[in-house]
Amino acid sequence: MSGKLRIVHCFRSPVGGIFRHVRDLCAAQAAAGHEIGIVCDSSTGGPYEDGLFAEISHLLALGVARTPMQRHIGLGDVGAAWRTLGIVRRMRPDVLHGHGAKGGTYARCFGTAMRLGGRQVARLYAPHGGSLHYAPETRSGRFFFTLERMMERVTDHILFVSQYEERSYELKIGRPRAPHSLVYNGLRAEEFDPVTDAPDAADFLFIGMMRDLKGPDLFIDALDAAERETGRRLSAVMVGDGDDRAKYIAQARVRGLGDRITFRPAMPAREAFALARVMVVPSRAEAMPYIVLEALAAGKPLIATAVGGIPEITGSDSPALCAPVVTEIAGRMVLALKDEAAFRSRMPTLCTMKERFSADTMAARIESVYRAVLRA
Repeated sequence: MSGKLRIVHCFRSPVGGIFRHVRDLCAAQAAAGHEIGIVCDSSTGGPYEDGLFAEISHLLALGVARTPMQRHIGLGDVGAAWRTLGIVRRMRPDVLHGHGAKGGTYARCFGTAMRLGGRQVARLYAPHGGSLHYAPETRSGRFFFTLERMMERVTDHILFVSQYEERSYELKIGRPRAPHSLVYNGLRAEEFDPVTDAPDAADFLFIGMMRDLKGPDLFIDALDAAERETGRRLSAVMVGDGDDRAKYIAQARVRGLGDRITFRPAMPAREAFALARVMVVPSRAEAMPYIVLEALAAGKPLIATAVGGIPEITGSDSPALCAPVVTEIAGRMVLALKDEAAFRSRMPTLCTMKERFSADTMAARIESVYRAVLRA
């Protein structure tokens, strides 16, 4: 199939890395002349995400449809799926691109239903971590991995965002029976411009969802440990929203850091980068986090846990990397404080980042997959 495509991106929660990935794809695909639509949950996100939708609304010829989608599998999925199928049918997509576990399930099931109705639809799935975060020895893990294996029968192509994600899939689910590709996340050209620290910049910065998976509790305890080791009063800014935000504010107060950790709501990453000198990504699990790409492209020195695809960005021998435990994160904080210029000099170069992580390259490779599926 050649010419203009009707592409619908389906995912649950319009926050974090998945939403960022979808927005970038929408911009590149609209610029290439395709008609784009989004289907996602209406019960997550807030004013910040509403603003992000407003920024891309002019690119979405097929519109944005938001409908309630629950996070976990349950009886509510029946009604949600039926409503969402009706929305997708009206968009008449050539391509259904599902992101994350729930979006991937919906996209593949809806695409199959539409095929039975006579419309040729490409069914793409990008895990973005999703169900791969579960441990294989748990009941939930076994359930979701079995479901993933079954869904391969109605999958035209799986798009992995990192080698780590691909290896995790093979380890936990098995070698994909569906065709699959590795396509790294990419950044827009303007995101490779450096960000200058504010005059009153704090020592350390956390940006992310306020949930344990992203490690805000580790960040707070590591800051406390680094302060005790250095004998200095350290400062930090924590940017992000989430149901557990109040818990982390309370944790900071208990540690005696309530006056030195400033909590800010979600904001554009490049605005947040100016608020502190060193970025910390203390996640317990990741796929291929945009925040690491964005920070390095903006010239921020970085401390990050060696989880998911992060070592593929920084290099596996980077001094930025550590285990997701308080003592190691604190040790990297102390190292960065000793000589910030030397620490910064050991980050990946701007040239390397541009060569490997371009949004245009990402979009072009994904479009070639769409067309290969539609030709098959």
